[in-house]
Amino acid sequence: MSILGKLRRAAFGIPSEKSVFSRPGFAPEAWLRFSPVAHALVEGYHATLEDSHFEALVPRLEAVDPALRGFAYEGAGMGLAALDILTPGKNRIQAFVEGPAAPHIYPTYVGVGLALARLRRQPERFLERLDPVLCWVVVDGYGFHEGFFAWKRVVEQQAVPAHFSAYARRLFDQGLGRSIWFASGALVDRVITLIEAFPKERQADLWSGVGLACAYAGGAERSEIERLRSAASPYLPQLARGAAVAARGRLDAGYVTPHTELACQMFCGLSSEMAAHVLDVARENLPTTSVESAYETWRERTLAQFAGATEGRH
Repeated sequence: MSILGKLRRAAFGIPSEKSVFSRPGFAPEAWLRFSPVAHALVEGYHATLEDSHFEALVPRLEAVDPALRGFAYEGAGMGLAALDILTPGKNRIQAFVEGPAAPHIYPTYVGVGLALARLRRQPERFLERLDPVLCWVVVDGYGFHEGFFAWKRVVEQQAVPAHFSAYARRLFDQGLGRSIWFASGALVDRVITLIEAFPKERQADLWSGVGLACAYAGGAERSEIERLRSAASPYLPQLARGAAVAARGRLDAGYVTPHTELACQMFCGLSSEMAAHVLDVARENLPTTSVESAYETWRERTLAQFAGATEGRH
């Protein structure tokens, strides 16, 4: 490790990922079930601080277990975005997702959102530097970060970022839903109780995040997922879309986990490959009038497809 790498890790490193899971509001099961995920993310983040040159960074990320590799790329996205913010004029993230991180663009963009939240930057100002459709994923990452590090304010008190647009708040809630899944240790009854306490108008996006986290990270058995599907039946299309996004990410990375396949079957009534295909079809010929319209049209088309496919399965 270079002297610069040592200095960056000392200044910006995460001392203990376990301490994050010991914060108020977290279930003890969170660390028990998701410690490998946390470790992979932190390893990717620290590897980036130590040496951000792709020829050194990428082999370290690729050495991570395939089931956890996406989380390592998420950590790398966090590290590279932080370096870009702290050294204006650099755009490591764009080069990363156009190069070695292309198969992991979704988790990498989540990592960008983590960095923006960690450094208290407005994510919507960062969107123009990213993919014109997937850029909104960074707001999801921001919401996830706030769920972890501002639990009392954003989960218990249900505060929303005042400086976000109305649309960004929806993506914030999707990330918040993912954080609830992790912080709850995938304990379904706890997840249900927390989300049902939110206003009805926020629950759809929260459930979308839960579906994504359940499918991508796992943590629950079939019987638990069945209970989750039953409790969230009015939002089954949102759960299905979340699972499909997870499936697309896993397929792009070349490794579909059994829990991703199970969640797609349970929420979408489809294999992971077919669920991801629904996303692909919905993304064709998106409008180009604005970044928001493209992403929202994609979401609406996908939800409409899953609403029809899941009708009668509640």
